[in-house]
Amino acid sequence: MKHTAVDVVIIGAGPAGAVAAALLRRAGRSVLVLERQHFPRFSIGESLLPQSMAYLEEAGMLQAVVEAGFQYKNGAHFVYRDQSSSFDFRDKHSAGWGTTYQVERAVFDDILIRCAAQQGADVRFGHTVQAVHTEGAEPGVDVIDESGHAYRIEARFVFDASGFGRVLPRLLNLEAPTRMPTRAALFSHVYDGLPPAASDRNKICVATHPERRDVWFWMIPLAGGRSSVGCVAESSFLDVPESEREATLRALIQKEPTLNRLIGDAPFMMPVRHIGGYSANVERLHGPGYALLGNAGEFLDPVFSSGVTIALRSAHLAVQTLNRQLDGEQVDWSAQYDVPLRKGIDTFRAFVERWYTGELQDIIFYPDQTPSIRRMISAVLAGYAWDESNPYVADPVRRLNALHEVCMQR
Repeated sequence: MKHTAVDVVIIGAGPAGAVAAALLRRAGRSVLVLERQHFPRFSIGESLLPQSMAYLEEAGMLQAVVEAGFQYKNGAHFVYRDQSSSFDFRDKHSAGWGTTYQVERAVFDDILIRCAAQQGADVRFGHTVQAVHTEGAEPGVDVIDESGHAYRIEARFVFDASGFGRVLPRLLNLEAPTRMPTRAALFSHVYDGLPPAASDRNKICVATHPERRDVWFWMIPLAGGRSSVGCVAESSFLDVPESEREATLRALIQKEPTLNRLIGDAPFMMPVRHIGGYSANVERLHGPGYALLGNAGEFLDPVFSSGVTIALRSAHLAVQTLNRQLDGEQVDWSAQYDVPLRKGIDTFRAFVERWYTGELQDIIFYPDQTPSIRRMISAVLAGYAWDESNPYVADPVRRLNALHEVCMQR
């Protein structure tokens, strides 16, 4: 087995891996990205949050993303029965980007990893990581390509950005129980053919099931008159045979008044897909010679589209920490990476948990909203879950509980 050496091996070429690779190259590090699939490939998570734009800019990818022609996004529109509430992410508590894009992930992910390669990252598609050895002074990564050729890479550090593949949690037995209930999603794309005045294509639409507040839908307008549409619920609610997925999703869409009006009969453009059991967690996001980025470490829930933002934030923090370490500084991965990253994850978690109890829905649809508090909520929904000048980031559980109590009293 041939051995080669590199500063950093990155497992996975999704957004976290691509941004980490570009940031490392900009710091002069040698980087090898190992991706078992070939791009472009389909992925879920099409609605970005404005916070992510800063990390794309930092990684030298912003121009390529802007020029790709994706659907512009400036907020979120929530509906429940005859109630509605829209948030414009440009009107928010936190400084920074207030707009972003809704993207076809196959195209978006391909753009990002190509940008990383253009900056000098060695990207290998069709290469699968079989083992990672962390017992030595520096980790070793065993790889096999599609032709069956096996080799080992000696690295100074390994980032796992493998997303739902969760390579290191699986190989190193790092999995931990998640606090999130087991949920699933049915989803597809439709050609919506909507006239410009029919809906605000610049916002994701999040609709609550008219009879079950723990069941919700997304409609994400994409470029070219298409939309991504899906339903999320407890796994048992969507546990149907593959042959019944299309009819099930169609019936659910037609039960929600807003989506039924907009896309109730729109033909599905691809087979209805199912994803379940996606919430995941680990005891810690780092270990000897490695760190976990994005979904490889923890994934909450798709309701607020936080996945890509958390992934890019993790790449930003991890590269900052690793650069200091490779420059000879003593670093504390827990204090400088794990704890700060989880702060934002826990902010999102507080919002997600209260979405499913209905408490956050009571807040969002409350008719007499205070403008300053509304801007604080908008900032979190825009991805600024690490801005502790926002009381709903500094102490999200207490603040949301108190706000809900006020809404119920009035």
